[in-house]
Amino acid sequence: MKATFVAIAASTLLAISSIAQADQASDTIALVKASGGDCMACHAIGKKVVGPDWAEVAKKYKGNAGAQEMLVEKVIKGGKGNWDKITGGVAMTPHPSKPSKEEISKIVAAILKL
Repeated sequence: MKATFVAIAASTLLAISSIAQADQASDTIALVKASGGDCMACHAIGKKVVGPDWAEVAKKYKGNAGAQEMLVEKVIKGGKGNWDKITGGVAMTPHPSKPSKEEISKIVAAILKL
């Protein structure tokens, strides 16, 4: 009986976690689309396109206090090197004005929560 309860509780928590992750992913995609940026041309959640999967970005930088600021600057300036094994050396194009720095900051924060 106790084992059954533990299994049901674990399944319920897993389902709730999956729903929360799906909501976070939807919110992130909505932010990107609202910004008018071209992020989705190279990125996605849950799969690699040209650039890395955003869930993998979140995983790589989890717990890194400087990740938010560093990634915002990386999006603005573009560049390559951090994900060459994934991208085959393809550089991320710079985004100096669109989306705005404020929008990029919100998008990066959402990605880091995935």
